[in-house]
Amino acid sequence: MQYKALNHVAACAAIALVWSAPVAAQDVEGTVAEDIAPEVENDAALAAAEAALAVAPVFDGHNDVPIQLRRRFDNQINTFDFADTTDTGPEVDGNPMHTDLARLVEGRVGAQYWSVYVPASLPEPQAVQMTIEQIDVMKRLIARYPDSLAFAETADDIENAIADGRIASMLGMEGGHSIGSSLAVLRQMYDLGARYMTLTHGANTPWADSATDDPEHDGLTDFGKDVVREMNRIGMLVDLSHVSEKTMHDALDVTQVPVIFSHSGVRAVNGHARNVPDSVLQRLPANGGIVMVVGLPGFLNNAQREWFAERAAEVARQESLFRGQPDVIARAMAEWDAANEMPPTMISHMADHIDHIRDLIGVEYIGIGGDFDGMPTGPEGFEDVSGYPQLFAELSRRGYSQVELELISSRNAMRVLREAERFAARASAQPPIETLIPTED
Repeated sequence: MQYKALNHVAACAAIALVWSAPVAAQDVEGTVAEDIAPEVENDAALAAAEAALAVAPVFDGHNDVPIQLRRRFDNQINTFDFADTTDTGPEVDGNPMHTDLARLVEGRVGAQYWSVYVPASLPEPQAVQMTIEQIDVMKRLIARYPDSLAFAETADDIENAIADGRIASMLGMEGGHSIGSSLAVLRQMYDLGARYMTLTHGANTPWADSATDDPEHDGLTDFGKDVVREMNRIGMLVDLSHVSEKTMHDALDVTQVPVIFSHSGVRAVNGHARNVPDSVLQRLPANGGIVMVVGLPGFLNNAQREWFAERAAEVARQESLFRGQPDVIARAMAEWDAANEMPPTMISHMADHIDHIRDLIGVEYIGIGGDFDGMPTGPEGFEDVSGYPQLFAELSRRGYSQVELELISSRNAMRVLREAERFAARASAQPPIETLIPTED
C-alpha cells in the first residue's frame, strides 16, 4: 500500500505539538467481534497503527544507508537517486537497497538515526578517517534532498523537521573504534553531528568488550568508563547494542543519562549474544533507557539462529571431510540446503521481543531500530522501511493501545534524547575529561 507524500506531511506536522504535550488519554484496542472476517480485523489493526503513526511517526534507531553508499557507489553519489532505490541491484547482500525516500514515506518514518558504520577490523587511525568520510557522504545525501530530509542535531530540530514535512536525519557512530581511543576525537565527532556511539561493534576496542568477541577487559576499562562520562557530559547517547553483558552493566553503573540499544533483540526470546539479557533489561527502569528492537531475522527467530548454527557445523564437517575439493563441498551444501529449509521469520517474531520487554519492565522502555540496509532482509512482510505500519498493526492486534504504539514508535526515543540534552546543559560548565588511554611502550 502506497501513501501520498502530502498525507505524510499532514500526518507528521502534528507531532511537533504532541511530543511536547501530555499524551492524550486515547485507547484504540482494535477489538473486533469474533464473527467478522479476518480481513476486516486486519484493516482495523492497520487503521489503529496508522492512527498512532499519524501523530507519532517512527523514530528509527539504526539504518545502514551510509555503508551501502560506500560499498555500492564508492561514496560517489552526485548521480545517485535516493528517491527510488529498488533498481540498485544485487551487488551487496544479493538484494536491492531497503531504503529510499518513497519507502520511508510509505513506512511513516519521521526521524532516522543514520549509522556512519565502519568495519571494526580497521586500524584505529583508518577507522577515524573512514568515519569522517561516512559522516560527509551522509550529510551530502541529506543536503541533496532538502524538501524531503533535514539534518538534525537536537530534539527541537527533529520536531521542526517533521512539522515541515521532512524526515529528520541524525547520525550515529557504530563502534568505539571510530574515535581511535581519543576523547578529543569523540568530542570532534559530536561537533560533526554524531549523536550516539555504540561502544563496540563485532570486536573489542582497547577499552570495551564486545558481545561477539572473547572477553578481554571484563567489561569497560577505566578509560572506557571515562568515555561514557564524557559522552554524558557532551550530550552523546551511549548505545549498548553490540557490547558484552558485562560492558552493559559497567556502562549502566557509570552513566547518569538514559542509554539506548539502537538495534537489539532480547535474549530470553532469542539467545543470540547480540541480544539484551533480562539482567540488563531489569535495570532499564532505573536508568530510563530504551531497547530499540531490531528487525534482523537471525536475532529474532531462535529457530533460524539454530538453523544457521547447524549449517555452519555442516560446512565445517564437509570442509574437514573434503579438504581441497571445493566442488564436492559446494554440491554437498546444496543438497543440505535443499533438505533443510531455513525457518522463515515473520513480523510476529519481532513483536514477540516487544512483548517480552513490555511484560518484564513496561512499554516505556521500547523503541524500534530496524537495521535496514545492514542485513539481507527484514522479516516477511517487513522486508524494507515501508513495513513499519504492518509491525504496528501486529502490535495493535496483540492489544497495544494507541498511546502504547506512540510510545514505541517515537515518544520513548524523543524522551531519551531530551534527557541527554538536559543533562549536557547542566554539565556544560564542567571541563572536558582529559584522561589518556594507557599505551604499551
